[in-house]
Amino acid sequence: MSKATPEFSESELSRIIEMAWEDRTPFDAIESSHGVSEKQVIAIMRKHLKSGSFRLWRKRVTSRSTKHVAKRAEGITRAYCPTQYKQR
Repeated sequence: MSKATPEFSESELSRIIEMAWEDRTPFDAIESSHGVSEKQVIAIMRKHLKSGSFRLWRKRVTSRSTKHVAKRAEGITRAYCPTQYKQR
């Protein structure tokens, strides 16, 4: 039996969903920053997205090698683009 999904604040939950939608953010990065496994992320997405949005996300994630660190190219060591979080 898998671990129960921990409770998150609205902003943490929003960030987890945002990271899950990002093509280049691997599940390992989500787990290291929020402590949620890939299966738990899938459960969160299933619970908080509309069913059509969830199906679209699952289809995208299934075909992305960048969502899994083990499948990524060796030269990629970051979880996101360096310009993604620019300071204003």
